[in-house]
Amino acid sequence: MNPKHTEKLRQKYIANPPEGMTPEDIRDMSDEALLDMDYFLHEDDFEDDGIGEEGFYIF
Repeated sequence: MNPKHTEKLRQKYIANPPEGMTPEDIRDMSDEALLDMDYFLHEDDFEDDGIGEEGFYIF
């Protein structure tokens, strides 16, 4: 875990917390919970990589 990366994420979410959360919620989160939340909020970004789609194969 990179402390600088985690702190940048924390500041990002404190400035603009996800719906239903407050800056205090973000401030009180553990680093692990913060990283899990960030992954959950962006998991769709990781799934659509084009691998396995018909017609997109490299042999």
